[in-house]
Amino acid sequence: MKPNYRTSGLLRRTVIRTLISLCTIPVLCPSFSTVKAQAVDTLRLTLDDAEKRFLNQNFALLAQRYNIDVSKALVLQAKLYPNPNIQMATAVYDGDHKKWFSTPLTENGELTAGISQTIILARKRNKAIKIAEANVKLSEYQFYDLVRTLKYTLRTDFYNIYYLQQSAKVYDAEISSLQQVTKAFAEQQGKGYIAEKEVVRVQAQLYALQSEYNDLVNQINDLQSELRLVLQEKKVYIVPVIDNSTLASLNPAKYSLSTLIDSAYVQRTDLMIAKANTDISKLNYTYEKANAVPDLTANVNYDQQGSYRNNFYSAGLAIDLPFFNRNQGNIKGAKKMIDVNATQQKSVEATVEENVFRSLQKATDADKLYKNIDPKFSGDFERLMREVLINYQRRNISLLDFLDFYDSYKENVLQVNAIQFNRVSAFEDINFYTGSNFFN
Repeated sequence: MKPNYRTSGLLRRTVIRTLISLCTIPVLCPSFSTVKAQAVDTLRLTLDDAEKRFLNQNFALLAQRYNIDVSKALVLQAKLYPNPNIQMATAVYDGDHKKWFSTPLTENGELTAGISQTIILARKRNKAIKIAEANVKLSEYQFYDLVRTLKYTLRTDFYNIYYLQQSAKVYDAEISSLQQVTKAFAEQQGKGYIAEKEVVRVQAQLYALQSEYNDLVNQINDLQSELRLVLQEKKVYIVPVIDNSTLASLNPAKYSLSTLIDSAYVQRTDLMIAKANTDISKLNYTYEKANAVPDLTANVNYDQQGSYRNNFYSAGLAIDLPFFNRNQGNIKGAKKMIDVNATQQKSVEATVEENVFRSLQKATDADKLYKNIDPKFSGDFERLMREVLINYQRRNISLLDFLDFYDSYKENVLQVNAIQFNRVSAFEDINFYTGSNFFN
């Protein structure tokens, strides 16, 4: 006996009401509460607001700022001169008079005293100051590079969350509607109105959608966690607020490749770090060469009665003789370090140019793909959805045909969202690799 595919009037009206809701997704979007079920509050943020919170609250930036202060303190330390040294001594035991610790400055007492000062030669102090000042600049470059990297993470996560949330709305609506359809089918199953294979097909599609939706929720929540860490926000669900008209106006042809590369050479903080390391290695080389010159020690001494005459005063100079240790190893190592850092700097320069070229290429391709999308396409798809619904009402097509068409609509929305995110992400790559906000 062939299964009866006719539905009762009640079931048919229930299914049609449910499917009408599918056709109004762009207007009646659910709040996808499953995504933010664990959040305490919803925080709506524009990109400017998010960046302000990031700059004021991020602990990693605050720690790096303190590191700059540490480097500045080392400059102060490098400017200090060596302390003078003073020494005094007296006799422990006077064998002639059988007396312990004879009183100094008496007739039979003994006292020696002296003061010495190290005099730094070969301008080692000035060279040490220059190295410390160069390390301050290095710390500042490291701070701005951290800002650049975290800001890139913030912006890409911000846009990624936005477009994934748009996709989540589609899933949430379809799952909610299919759950109602499945419930209606379950009530009528066994009465001869619904074929079993149709019920199984709808349930299988529902389970597949729920699995996809769960993966999407996990992806959004992972990005939410990362963004909260960057912003140092706790227990909030972030909803990005975006001006789509501004994003649509972005044009990769606005700036030439040479302009972008020139900006990268001036603004890229990782390149500044590479250059600073090369400069520091050169300064360190001159400092190690200066260390081959021994420092001079000047001293003044007094001896009460332990010399060839009583109350002996003397002055003198002392210096190491550089016969064996002329700092040869440190000088050689410092010279090789110049080659190491210079080579690394060239590597960063080559990477900079390739990064900028590839990011512009990717932005151009993504923008071209985005602009090839017919702006009427989504509207046409929605119009066809309504026509398909009418045809279903007239029993010209089956429920499964309608659901297949809706599945195509879902895939279209997901693909368009992915294309838009990839395009915006490509522009953010240009900003990141040039070190400037060309596209904001």
